[in-house]
Amino acid sequence: MSFLQQLLNGLSLGSVYALIALGYTMVYGIIGLINFAHGDIFMVGAFVGFYISVNFHLPFPLVLIISMLCTAILGIIIEKVAYKPLRNSPKIALLITAIGVSFLLENGFALKSFAGADTRSYPHDLLIQQTKNIGGVEVNNLQIIILLISLILVVSLQVFVYRTKVGKAMRAASYDMETAKLMGINVDNIISLTFAIGSSLAGAAGVFVGILYNTIDPYMGIMPGLKAFVAAVLGGIGIIPGAMLGGIIMGIAETLTKAYISTKWADAIAFLILIVILIFKPTGILGSKVREKV
Repeated sequence: MSFLQQLLNGLSLGSVYALIALGYTMVYGIIGLINFAHGDIFMVGAFVGFYISVNFHLPFPLVLIISMLCTAILGIIIEKVAYKPLRNSPKIALLITAIGVSFLLENGFALKSFAGADTRSYPHDLLIQQTKNIGGVEVNNLQIIILLISLILVVSLQVFVYRTKVGKAMRAASYDMETAKLMGINVDNIISLTFAIGSSLAGAAGVFVGILYNTIDPYMGIMPGLKAFVAAVLGGIGIIPGAMLGGIIMGIAETLTKAYISTKWADAIAFLILIVILIFKPTGILGSKVREKV
């Protein structure tokens, strides 16, 4: 395959990583938590989309919207039940809880009485695949649709955060939570909204992966979740454009590694990138140094 072909494949994969990375970066920006259950919310979104499309035969836009709504509600429930009671606890307690929630979702969905451990395939008629050869590059309509919708979602989120009153409240809570409370901002609602938005984007990514790769299972969120975390750190965790940039870089790096080096090295490259960025620029590509009071 040509380099341009691999670049297109990397862009579509990177857009999925970017959507998942946005959840990491938003939650970290508000409460300083690395939500390691986020990759499994991505998995839940994929399964919600699968069951809706199979049982109700709804069109793709409705499947996407309902999956995003369901994962948004799940994100709020997780925040209220698992994280809110520990908000004033040491960060390590929140981190361990996040890992526990992750295992709960994975193994809960793997139960036979629930989803089961078997892989599932999305209906082929949910989004008809068409391929055209343009200048020697096989352009898949699914890749273009996923890339465009991902860009629209990221731009919409950026506009929401920087052009609305609620977005201003989110930025205020991120900058100084205690002062935000004194200014009359309901921080609890802002945190719940942050989890809802981040989870809905992960749900959208789950549907995209289900359609593009046509295989889902209860453990599908582990590796994409970790790679999306690397993408968030790479771009600058807490920075929305950074998550998009990091996701695209990760997707392209993985695709080129598989094409020109070895598929066995694809996952290792992701974590090698994390190590390099933590050594040479721990704030990420778009991040800047912040002085902390002692």
